[in-house]
Amino acid sequence: MTEREFNDRVDQAMARIQNALDVSDADLDWEMSGGSVLQITFDNGSKIIVNRQGAAQEIWVAAKSGGYHYRWQDGAWLDTRDGTDLFDALGRLASEQGSVTLEFR
Repeated sequence: MTEREFNDRVDQAMARIQNALDVSDADLDWEMSGGSVLQITFDNGSKIIVNRQGAAQEIWVAAKSGGYHYRWQDGAWLDTRDGTDLFDALGRLASEQGSVTLEFR
C-alpha cells in the first residue's frame, strides 16, 4: 500500500473513532494531537491512546491491558497477533478500562 493509501485509511479510521466518541454519552474526554495521536481519557483517569505509525504502516493502541498493533489486511484493521478487528477491540478495551459502552460501527 502506498503512503497516501495508508494515510487515507488511517484518517478514515480516526474519523470513525472520533465520531463514535462525539455521539457517545459516556463520561470521557478525548483529544487529537498532531493528526496522529488520539488520547481517550475516562472518568477514572485511565487512558487509551490510538497512534498512527507511518513507518510500520500500522495503528498502535496503548491501553492498561497492553499495547496492540493493527495492520490493514483483508479490508480491515486487524491485530497483528490475533487478528482482532481494531474497532471491536476498542469497544472491549473501553468497557474493561473505563466501564463505558462505545460503538465504533
